[in-house]
Amino acid sequence: MSEKTIYDIVIIGGGPGGMTAAIYGGRAELKTLILEKNFHGGQMVSTNEIENYPALPDTNGIELSNTMLEHAKRFGATIDYKGVDSIEVLEDGTKKLIAGDEEILTKTVILSMGSTSRKLGLPNEEKLTGKGVGYCAICDGGFYRNKVVAVNGGGDTAVEDAIYLSRIASKVYLVHRRDELRANKTLQSRLFESGVEVVWNSTIKEIVGEDKIEAIVTVDKTDNSERKIDLDGLFVAIGGIPTSGLVKGLVDMAPNGYIITNEDCETSVEGIYAVGDIRQKSLRQVITAAADGAIAVHAAEKYLLSH
Repeated sequence: MSEKTIYDIVIIGGGPGGMTAAIYGGRAELKTLILEKNFHGGQMVSTNEIENYPALPDTNGIELSNTMLEHAKRFGATIDYKGVDSIEVLEDGTKKLIAGDEEILTKTVILSMGSTSRKLGLPNEEKLTGKGVGYCAICDGGFYRNKVVAVNGGGDTAVEDAIYLSRIASKVYLVHRRDELRANKTLQSRLFESGVEVVWNSTIKEIVGEDKIEAIVTVDKTDNSERKIDLDGLFVAIGGIPTSGLVKGLVDMAPNGYIITNEDCETSVEGIYAVGDIRQKSLRQVITAAADGAIAVHAAEKYLLSH
């Protein structure tokens, strides 16, 4: 990439929102680049089964991620696997991105950095991450064949993880702090048929182990009783934290770190948009991220025509 190249759209993050934006940008014959520091697809790649994406009733995160990327490339969008260190808005409105030792200029930016897994915040958690403690059951579940594992959480992701692990592990516990799950009813029905043991009204007090996880200690909130569960693995699925640090102080954010936009995905800075999980909104799904990507490019096109 030449330093003199000025992109029409640079998309930071290659999740479903970012890749959909790339499809729409490329199809509109706008010079479009995705910058992704990890693997394209974002958190979608950790989803074993996707059943609610229109026209694809039986797919998975990796398959859909690869299909989206090929679709974007077909329309001329490009992807570069590198992270962005800083964004600066120049006097003429051009956005200057620093990615390692490279300077990238673009007329518009679409923020699609997604979110990272929320941690429990327990003393042993960091030490035992990768040694029995994990945040992606689809990625690491294969290591626990015929072993005992637990999942912490009560939403769609936690229940999906528990169901997936029930096909691999010898025993699966689902630890949830309430007396009912937040996951959708279809997933709940499958969970209750899977043989997973739900530990209701409980939080994890302690992760036991030195070189690897050996057990967890849970506390029942109804009577403060403690229970030690011997196991080989723990997957934490208690939501995400927006990866918005890159633009802190540049665009308006909610107190929880999600980026505030209008219905056109426009941030408080002209020519900068936010899509997907990083945006303040009520529903975070693959389909809503994809919709955001289309909307953001539509808004960016109007911006480019007027500037």
